[in-house]
Amino acid sequence: MKDLKLKRETILDRIGVIENSLRKLEDLKSLPLNKFLDGENFAISEHYLRYALEATFDICAHVLSRIPGAMVDEYKKMAVEMGRQKIVPMDFAEENLYKMAGYRNRLTHFYFEISPKEMHEIIQNKLGDFRALLKYFKKLIEK
Repeated sequence: MKDLKLKRETILDRIGVIENSLRKLEDLKSLPLNKFLDGENFAISEHYLRYALEATFDICAHVLSRIPGAMVDEYKKMAVEMGRQKIVPMDFAEENLYKMAGYRNRLTHFYFEISPKEMHEIIQNKLGDFRALLKYFKKLIEK
């Protein structure tokens, strides 16, 4: 994977977006549901989750575009291809990254269906997927 001619600064920039988004989401994670439902917490969490997901798939697209025949144009297919190319373990690609792609699509196209309670559950239980993914991304740019 080292001869892929990855743009290290591009990947580091997107990693920064993910890490910053996770910090913001972690702050919201500490809120009990009744406090989370107050004010703008739902909108803020939706914003930072979307940012983290967009940055995730920006990195995936960048990496896959460097591999002949690996570029795909759908986020869910991109997730699986990341596993096929052994950039992430296949089980992580099929289970976690695939679901992240689906959720990115929901946040973008079916945002009106997402409830504050659902968002609260996601930030309570799924942020670890980003942390695992960050380890795989960082491994890509190690020299």
